[in-house]
Amino acid sequence: MARTIVITGVSRGLGKALADRWIEAGHTVSGCSRGGDAENRVDAVDVGDDAAVGRWAREVLDRVGPPDLLVNNAGLINANAPLWSVPPDEFRRVVDTNVAGTYHTIRHFLPAMIEAGRGVIVNLSSGWGRGTAPEVAPYCATKWAVEGLTQSLAQELPPGLAAVTLNPGVIHTEMLESAFGASASAFPDPDAWASRAARFILEIGAKDNGKALTAP
Repeated sequence: MARTIVITGVSRGLGKALADRWIEAGHTVSGCSRGGDAENRVDAVDVGDDAAVGRWAREVLDRVGPPDLLVNNAGLINANAPLWSVPPDEFRRVVDTNVAGTYHTIRHFLPAMIEAGRGVIVNLSSGWGRGTAPEVAPYCATKWAVEGLTQSLAQELPPGLAAVTLNPGVIHTEMLESAFGASASAFPDPDAWASRAARFILEIGAKDNGKALTAP
């Protein structure tokens, strides 16, 4: 059955790979990225900007209705550095995208999902949202925040809806390269990952509400 899907951060990496797989499978996908891509119908939205997310949500809801699946994928990582050396502006950008951005999309899309009585919210987490590593403290902090935010949200949702976190595993993306350097190439690329994860995500339902999941 075709689904209506909203996903953030689709210009590259995991988001692009998932969106491509779902479009190929016949699902209706509305995606955004900070820069946008008119040729590929990717809307330009900074998820850290609540007003911009609100405008985008109204356009999407008017066009395709409430999503069956909302995936908060957009994310930033800080350049490797001990916490005291991370510039304040960089720290703020990571928090605004990873935490506030997740809140903004939920705030603007969830009421329509509640009214429809259905829908799944998948918030991308990380192994560093359930553990830690040096020199990526801002990123770890945001992913731990996403885990807590999602658990609380799951307790607030009415029957028929679900909110989960998803640890995608270790995937060769630009974000991983920023942390791992050349050794990032030893891990699967986004397309290989999405060949399994796209179906796995579509199988998440109300029964999974509140779970901290890991992609296969």
